[in-house]
Amino acid sequence: MTAEPEPEPEPQPEPQPQPEPEPEPQPEPEWDPGGREAAGGTPEAADAPPADAERLARAALGTAVEPGDELVGALIDTHGLLGLWDALRGGTPPDRVPVERWERLRTRLASAEPERDLAASAALGGRFLCPGDREWPGQLDDLGPARPLGLWVRGRCSLRLAALRSVAVVGARACTEYGAWAAARLAGGLAERGWSVVSGAAYGVDGAAHRGALAAGGLTIGVLACGVDRPYPRAHRALIERVAEEGLLLAELPPGAHPTRSRFLQRNRLIAALARGTVVVEARLRSGALVTARRATALGRHVMGVPGPVSSPLSGGVHRLLREEGVLVTDADEVIELVGEMGDLAPREEGPVLPRDLLHPRTREVLELLPAHAAVTSGQVSDRAGAPEPEVRARLLELSSLGFVLRRGGYWQLGHPSG
Repeated sequence: MTAEPEPEPEPQPEPQPQPEPEPEPQPEPEWDPGGREAAGGTPEAADAPPADAERLARAALGTAVEPGDELVGALIDTHGLLGLWDALRGGTPPDRVPVERWERLRTRLASAEPERDLAASAALGGRFLCPGDREWPGQLDDLGPARPLGLWVRGRCSLRLAALRSVAVVGARACTEYGAWAAARLAGGLAERGWSVVSGAAYGVDGAAHRGALAAGGLTIGVLACGVDRPYPRAHRALIERVAEEGLLLAELPPGAHPTRSRFLQRNRLIAALARGTVVVEARLRSGALVTARRATALGRHVMGVPGPVSSPLSGGVHRLLREEGVLVTDADEVIELVGEMGDLAPREEGPVLPRDLLHPRTREVLELLPAHAAVTSGQVSDRAGAPEPEVRARLLELSSLGFVLRRGGYWQLGHPSG
């Protein structure tokens, strides 16, 4: 597989001041497991106990291999996860695997501490998802051997349900005021129409997209190139924590992992695979956002672009994208017209798409607290439930995406009767 070209750092924008400069991501580690600080792990710590062996094996392997490692993915497809796990602990490399690469993988794996990582995730209120879990988004399987070994997730919503109706909004880090406005407006419009907004929590367009979705009271998904416990960039700590509180935060690297340039590029493949389509808002001719767009195209997803001034270098990449393969969009309705189902733009008339008894118990409890013939705020439901309002809002958004409730501005009401 041909490596993607490294994106050129975006120049600082002239129209507006930039946040405090973020230090460059650390260089690629020689073998720091998962890119974390040395933790003094031992080979014994990596031996998974019989109970839930596959989950522990995936958590351990996630510290030993870099995201998107297709060799390891192919070995799992051929030998099975536990077969590869046993081979790594036994020391004999499979056919056609270089001995040096195999020994390096075993060395990294010896320092893995999956129980510690799972405990650190749980302490944050997070969870570790694996392929086959009920919450696993099946569209990630389209990545084939580059599919994540697992996902570390923070947030109260179901990732699978949130990603069913999702759009990625990406673009330049050093965007113009126009780019930030366009991204926030687009994301807010998508959120108001019940769509999740996926982005990478970076400066510029990413941050504007997350803020736009949150301001509209919608659900946004932040995909990180580091551990979910290490907000990056640091100046976005408050924003990233808010995304985790009101939406979803996910990473394929374990807690404590730091970002590197290659991890940003591999993170882009997750964004592209997770969403039904990707919208690029401002990008130079060589840009990480265009890498995401190319990934989306290769996966058969819709690719869109928001046009900008012809005089702006930050619109050059978008305009080329529109000439070659992208679809021009200017607002949320145009995006939904492309990525949605027939009738998505019409007022919703159908009933729930999931039986009530398949809802998560806490989600079902929120549904049962809604009055039969009145609209209420999330705060009122929170008072009745005795639960934090962000959690209640997340449950209401999930119910809305499934057709159980309708949203009218800041109010929520029951939709059509459910069975």
